[in-house]
Amino acid sequence: MANDVVIAEEAAADQQSKQENKEEAKQESTVETKAKTQAETKVETKVENNEESKEESKEENAENKDENEKENKKEVKVEVKEEIKVEVKEEIKEKVQKTLKESTSGKAHFVAPVVPYNPDGWGPCDLPDRFKDMPYQPFSKSDRIGKIADWTIPANHDKKFANKYNSQFGSGTQYTYYHDEDESTFHLVDNTRIQKPPYQRRGFGGRNQRLRGRGGARSSISQMQALGKLKLRERERKGQTKRWGPRQGMRGKNQNPIKIRDASVTVKAEWVTIEEMDFPRLSKLTLPGVKDPEDVVCCGALEYYDKTYDRVNVKNEKPLQRIDRIFHTVTTTDDPVIRKLSKTEGNVYATDAILATIMCSTRSNYSWDIVIEKIGNKLFFDKRDNTEFDLLTVNETSVEPPQDDGNSLNSPRNLALEATFINHNFSQQVLKSDMKYKFDEPNPFVSEEEEGEVASVAYRYRKWDLGNDITLICRCEHDAVTQGPNNETQFLTIKALNEWDSKLANGVEWRRKLDTQRGAVLANELRNNACKLAKWTVQALLAGSDQLKFGYVSRASVRDSSKHVILETQQYKPNEFANQINLNMDNAWGILRCIIDICMKQKDGKYLIMKDPNKPMIRLYDIPDNTFDSEGEEEDDDEEDVKDVFQS
Repeated sequence: MANDVVIAEEAAADQQSKQENKEEAKQESTVETKAKTQAETKVETKVENNEESKEESKEENAENKDENEKENKKEVKVEVKEEIKVEVKEEIKEKVQKTLKESTSGKAHFVAPVVPYNPDGWGPCDLPDRFKDMPYQPFSKSDRIGKIADWTIPANHDKKFANKYNSQFGSGTQYTYYHDEDESTFHLVDNTRIQKPPYQRRGFGGRNQRLRGRGGARSSISQMQALGKLKLRERERKGQTKRWGPRQGMRGKNQNPIKIRDASVTVKAEWVTIEEMDFPRLSKLTLPGVKDPEDVVCCGALEYYDKTYDRVNVKNEKPLQRIDRIFHTVTTTDDPVIRKLSKTEGNVYATDAILATIMCSTRSNYSWDIVIEKIGNKLFFDKRDNTEFDLLTVNETSVEPPQDDGNSLNSPRNLALEATFINHNFSQQVLKSDMKYKFDEPNPFVSEEEEGEVASVAYRYRKWDLGNDITLICRCEHDAVTQGPNNETQFLTIKALNEWDSKLANGVEWRRKLDTQRGAVLANELRNNACKLAKWTVQALLAGSDQLKFGYVSRASVRDSSKHVILETQQYKPNEFANQINLNMDNAWGILRCIIDICMKQKDGKYLIMKDPNKPMIRLYDIPDNTFDSEGEEEDDDEEDVKDVFQS
């Protein structure tokens, strides 16, 4: 039993172990199936992933290919566009060149003009390039325009109105032709007599044709009448020749033969001519853009102008008084202020009278001279001592200037002394002696030993920059001061115009025309004294005067040059008067700069510039250093007369 029990238990244990093994086997099979399924799912997912990655890589490759193709296409397009642009540019260049060729060949090409801005007024600021070096001849609308050239009119035609077509500005020299070659060796080869045409022969037509009748009494009567008229005319002609004498020369009834003028200084054989400058060339020079000057030193004292003289007229004339005052006409190198300034300021030194003479040289007819001394890089412009340089000319630019002998009342030198005497007395008579305007420095030419009253004058030493390292120092003068409309101080330059004999001067009678036609009187003075008025205007501009005042002074009697009367006064602004007389300051500065440049190129020494007495030109001479040094010991009586005028 026990064995049965043990067998039963062993059998039960075996069954349990078998069941357990079966369960384990089932579990293992389930685990294997799970692992298989997992492995299969993994494999499937890997495959799917590989396929997806392959598809993605394919898509990426396709996209890359598309992008590469697009980029290639873009590059091709850019290259094509650049080629097209280059071709278009070349076509445009060719078209532009063609249009330029066509425009230069005759078609108009529009260029927008440049409009300058002028802050000081209206009009252009600078002279356009196309108008540079172009001659300008002043012209008035009131001038008559005649025929330019007419060879059919005889030479003696219309002598009564010979000056009908002359301009009020005088005969200009802008278009004057000067032949430089020497024609002294010219000889006329053909000496045969020129046969006149029939209408110019004596006895052709006219009177002789009238004498030819058809016969009978009429022809004899007409011949007798004609012969009677001829005899009557012959008698009249003989009577006139007995009464008036034969006509001399071919210059007309009232014209005197032109005298050859003497030079202001005798040219010596050892003088060397450096340069000859004719007036047509000088009149074309310009130096635009000269800046305003700077005042370096101001000295002297001025009296105030008496405005009661503005009311003087022909009906209320005032006699000219003799005022004993001293006028100093000191040259450049004798001026103590310029000597002091030459050590620190500038390299060109002159006075306003010397500069005005050079600047207005193209308007001068009489001879004058100026000494130039070059020391290192400095130039000193001087006038010779006790000469007629400071005398005022009379009717210098007139058609018929005064040509009387030296002892005559109306000789050029006596008229110059009279004009200088009038100018000095008038400039002092119209002032108030009780009031004075004083500058900081006193008059540098007044000494303690000097006896007598000094004239009212103030000196302004001014500095200009002319470019090219040229600095000009000039001594300028004022004659008086006055109160302006706003109680401001205005500086005056006072000058006097004088009438000596209107009939001999071919002028206008002042006492008849001044009150009614003052412009005609001034126009006549501009024609007869163009150089003198231009120099006065330049002096006023250099000094910076606010007003330029003129006085009209005439002889009390035509035959007496010692008594005069003031007929009227007139004033102008210097700039306006310069425009009225056609004075171009750019040309004036150009003439001065030209002479300075020529002298700066020379070696150190002494030079002289002189106006030719009979030709429109100035000459520059190289002279020895001791020239004019001994002239002070050999002064004659004529030069003492000049001293008396300045110290009257």
